[in-house]
Amino acid sequence: MKNKPWLLFALVTTVFWGAWGALIEIPGRAGFPVTLGYIVWSLTMIPCALVALAVVKWKLEYDLKSILYGSIIGFLGAGGQLILFHAVMEGPAYLIFPIISLSPIVTVILSVIFLKETTSKRHWVGIVIALVAILLMSYQEPGSNDHRGYLWLLLAILVFLAWGTQAFYMKKANNTMKAESIFFYMMVTGVLLAPVAYFMTDFSQEINWGFKGPYLNAIIMTLNSIGALTLVYAIRYGKVIIVTPLTNAVAPIITIVLSLIIYAVIPSPVIITGIAIAMVAAYLIAD
Repeated sequence: MKNKPWLLFALVTTVFWGAWGALIEIPGRAGFPVTLGYIVWSLTMIPCALVALAVVKWKLEYDLKSILYGSIIGFLGAGGQLILFHAVMEGPAYLIFPIISLSPIVTVILSVIFLKETTSKRHWVGIVIALVAILLMSYQEPGSNDHRGYLWLLLAILVFLAWGTQAFYMKKANNTMKAESIFFYMMVTGVLLAPVAYFMTDFSQEINWGFKGPYLNAIIMTLNSIGALTLVYAIRYGKVIIVTPLTNAVAPIITIVLSLIIYAVIPSPVIITGIAIAMVAAYLIAD
């Protein structure tokens, strides 16, 4: 690990994000609104951003280009996060996260169109089978009560698009910005969207202010924030071609396994096939 610090950072991201994905449903099911959950998440980003800036001795890049790129990356990430919290209230995490893990499809396509980058047959094969996986995972058996309608699928696809586009801009920004500055702007934009989440909250409903509400939520969201920070350093010290497949493909597997154990749900063979294909596609597509 001393000779490969990137591996330690990548493993932390993978495990933390995998556990976070499986656990984020719990506070919502316990009566803590997902909109307030977003606010808690945005606050957990602050200490991580301060740690990142401390590492570079508070040298934040604040030229116009850095602020623009940082804001685009941040709003796409935070906006996707806000949508995600609604998605997991409408559908199961074991279906939503495999779909989101396919977001490199968007990154690859945007890079080919706008950056004129070439891509391999492996990427295109991954994109095609990813579309098959999404169709299989959206299958609902007649009379199934596992999830209500297809709103969860629409929301998951919106997150998929937002985070795929975010990765494209992050790829561009990495050529001119420090990773710590990127993360700082991700934190700032996340906090800026917190009032939106607050005004979206229905305070007429009963809200759980106990441990399973904001306190458990804070613990769970900290897993996401720490994972985001360690990913920055995993990419800095390692190769994207190795780090990305690990986080994109393995973290959702952890989410799936934990979700099936925690919520005691066994999906149909069609959906299981779709999940398996999605994991293969995520590995093939990841840069």
